[in-house]
Amino acid sequence: MDVWLVVAAFCVAIVVGLTGMGGGALMTPALVLIFGVPPLAAVSSDLVASAVMKPIGSWVHWRNKTVNLRVVMWLVVGSVPAAFCGVLILKWMGPGQSVQIGVKLALGVALLVSATLLAVRSYLKMVERAKKRSGRLLPKPASELPPRIRPVPTIILGIIGGLIVGMTSVGSGSIIIIGLMMLYPALKANQLVGTDLFQAVPLVASAALGHAFFGDLDLGLTLPLLIGSIPGVYLGAQLSSRLSGGFIRRALAFVLLASGLKMLDVTNQTTVVILVLALLLAPLAWMLLRRRHGLPALATSDMRRVRIAHDNAAHK
Repeated sequence: MDVWLVVAAFCVAIVVGLTGMGGGALMTPALVLIFGVPPLAAVSSDLVASAVMKPIGSWVHWRNKTVNLRVVMWLVVGSVPAAFCGVLILKWMGPGQSVQIGVKLALGVALLVSATLLAVRSYLKMVERAKKRSGRLLPKPASELPPRIRPVPTIILGIIGGLIVGMTSVGSGSIIIIGLMMLYPALKANQLVGTDLFQAVPLVASAALGHAFFGDLDLGLTLPLLIGSIPGVYLGAQLSSRLSGGFIRRALAFVLLASGLKMLDVTNQTTVVILVLALLLAPLAWMLLRRRHGLPALATSDMRRVRIAHDNAAHK
């Protein structure tokens, strides 16, 4: 058994439990790029590991009452059959090298989309904070706190997420959670994570069953993933109520960008240039956006202001 596979699975699972995203988006490209696993075997093995890992993290959120079951129900209506259809699409693409190339291409695109949506998620949360600070976002009355369920858009979101997960193992914790933010802005951050993790259980199970049914599963690869994932996701879910996942999400977006570029066979020189530009320009762009919405350029300044206000209130 490869000990490094266990370690990698443990680290990825902590991110999944902490932020609700990063499972397939981190583990599958790691299997392909670092451990040299064929793309289809990486997708199928990661999905089976996720099918075991997701219930552990979702149980913690269920116990903490951060799961919206009505949203989960409508998501599952679309995602479960779509995930199985995603596997059928892979089989339709044909055997051998052609399907491996197709999976690798789809995985690269999904990773870049996930990185982009992570940036979108951070922007939406920043705008919400700016509105709260300026008083433009008023607290909702208690009677309006439960979100109004939107069945049709929720089912469509499930279908899109299910197809992508079935083909690439990416999307249950990135694409779907961004869609939930847009459809249900009243959900709190921990409710978004809990709801997304809970709906991912039947979604990933459907995709894993499809891959196992068509013989793509490598049990020798799946076992170390399970050994590392189970304790990791439990630890991450426990930490999610105590730690901020903001820094982890930013680092995750950077890793997804790098992985997506390599999956699309972008040259090393071009990849390095893009990553360096992202490291240099993204913080500057983010500071400009914060200033535009009336927030301090640096988040640390905002945190310091809140801490001072809290201390002053405590001494009155």
